[in-house]
Amino acid sequence: MANLNQNELQNLRHLIGTQSTCYEKLNDYASQCADPQIKQMFTKSAQDALNTKAKLMTFLND
Repeated sequence: MANLNQNELQNLRHLIGTQSTCYEKLNDYASQCADPQIKQMFTKSAQDALNTKAKLMTFLND
């Protein structure tokens, strides 16, 4: 792990949790959409949240 202090680690965990929540909600919204353009927007945003979560997780693996 990178040399993170307790506060930084807590903030990182919070951000990772937030991105997970965003991913789940955006996927749920996409599944409920009838309009293909809006569905695509939600799907892309969900994927972006998942990618951001993955990037944040790398800080825990260093």
